[in-house]
Formats: sequence, C-alpha cells, structure tokens
Amino acid sequence: MGLLRLIQKFKLRYGSQETVIKTLREMGVQVGERCRIYTANFGSEPWLIRIGNHVCISNDVTFVNHNLTWPFQDKYESLTAFGKIEIRDNCQIGVNVTILPNVVIGPNSIVGAGSVVTKDVPPNTVVAGNPARFICTIEEYEQKCLARHIDIPNDPQEARRILERHFWGEDKAETRK
Repeated sequence: MGLLRLIQKFKLRYGSQETVIKTLREMGVQVGERCRIYTANFGSEPWLIRIGNHVCISNDVTFVNHNLTWPFQDKYESLTAFGKIEIRDNCQIGVNVTILPNVVIGPNSIVGAGSVVTKDVPPNTVVAGNPARFICTIEEYEQKCLARHIDIPNDPQEARRILERHFWGEDKAETRK
C-alpha cells in the first residue's frame, strides 16, 4: 500500500466528518450533502461509488467494486469484472455491511447490520441478512421506531439515569451506581 493510500486511510478512520468527505471526494467517490460516513473500506475503485444526500454509512461497511475472476486469468489474461455501487438519498447502511458490485440502494432505505447486499434494494424498504432480503417497508419500520421511542434529555447523565431505569427498573438502576 502506497503512502498516499495510507494517509487516506488514516484520514478516513480518524478525521472529522468534514475531512472524511473531502478525502473521499479526492479519492473519486461522489458524495452528496449532509452525509455521515464512518468507514474506510472503499475498495480499490472508489471512483465507482456514488453516495446521495443525507446518507449515513456506519462503521466497517465494505464496498466491493469487482467480482472474482482469478480462476479464469490463465484462460483470459485481461478478464475484468468491475461494477458501480450507488446509494441514493436518505439511506442508512448498518454496521459491518458488505455491498457488492452492480448494486443500487434505492432512496429512503435501510440496510441492517451485518448484511451482504448482492442485488438492488428497492426504494422505501428495510433489508437485512446474508444475502440481504426484504424485512419491511420504511413506513412499517418508522412505526416500530415510534413505538419503541424513549424521550431522553440532552444531558448525558440524566439520559443514562432514564435509560437505566427504563431497561433495568428502579431497583437495578440504583444498585448499578
């Protein structure tokens, strides 16, 4: 790995969000506005990746822009199999997701943690698994989130107190202090 690639990896892993986005754009990734990106795994062809507006990409997401052709190299010396990856507007990609080439993740979609995305994700859906498959619509997921919502304050200590009481009960929260 060359020095430039090492510096880029360092910036992607430890830089501010502003630095991450600037570095990705320098690498050739097309990145929209208001994105949060927490991974450094953009493969060897980052210029084949397009990320829309208001997209959150969690830790350890891996982008793979090529298929496996090694077994055919003796037969076809220059055989290649590259593919683009596109994540459209208002999506969230969970922790440790792998996105394979020739995939479009439709707008307003969520890919659950640990998923392997092998084909296009339709708009307004939640997918998860290996391979990633339909779980529910984004509207159904929104209702699930609203049903589980816990109103917590901005103060971290008060938020902890409320969450401990909610999940551990009055007695358990007091004994953990």
